[in-house]
Amino acid sequence: MVEKGRNINTPLTLDVVQQLKVGDLIIISGSIFTGRDAALPRLVKLIKKEDTPFKLEGAVIMHTAVSQAGISPTTSNKVEIEESIAPLSRAGVRIHLGKGALSPETIDDLNQYKSVFAVTPPAAALLTSKVISSEVVAFPEEGMEAIHKLEVRGVPGIVAVAQGESLY
Repeated sequence: MVEKGRNINTPLTLDVVQQLKVGDLIIISGSIFTGRDAALPRLVKLIKKEDTPFKLEGAVIMHTAVSQAGISPTTSNKVEIEESIAPLSRAGVRIHLGKGALSPETIDDLNQYKSVFAVTPPAAALLTSKVISSEVVAFPEEGMEAIHKLEVRGVPGIVAVAQGESLY
């Protein structure tokens, strides 16, 4: 299958992120991190203490858990997740992958911290087929909601929020 879109490799530079526009199809390869309701607020607390367990500059975080069933995005506008987007962007996360509309305040935060939000299809089989390897990098006690570092090849997304504009 030939994938069309802009190929993006992690970690990302600001130049790459600032060229993205709403509606762009992106194909992400490299390392991405996962997190959702349980782990992302904990990661934000570590950022405030300047004690993060992995490098966030240029990172991609996907709003998902990792289980034997695979990966698939969760709703990004849940309070625990959406409230993590600004501090994670400020700390260097450049792309947040998930699903759903974000608030105007979060759109402003993404613009201010030079990050974007992309939606990805909630198709576990497709997304899981793009995972090369997985390892837990933070909060193992959270089980499938622990933060994982995934090595991926070809994770698709559509830029939904960029440069202060929103698809929604």
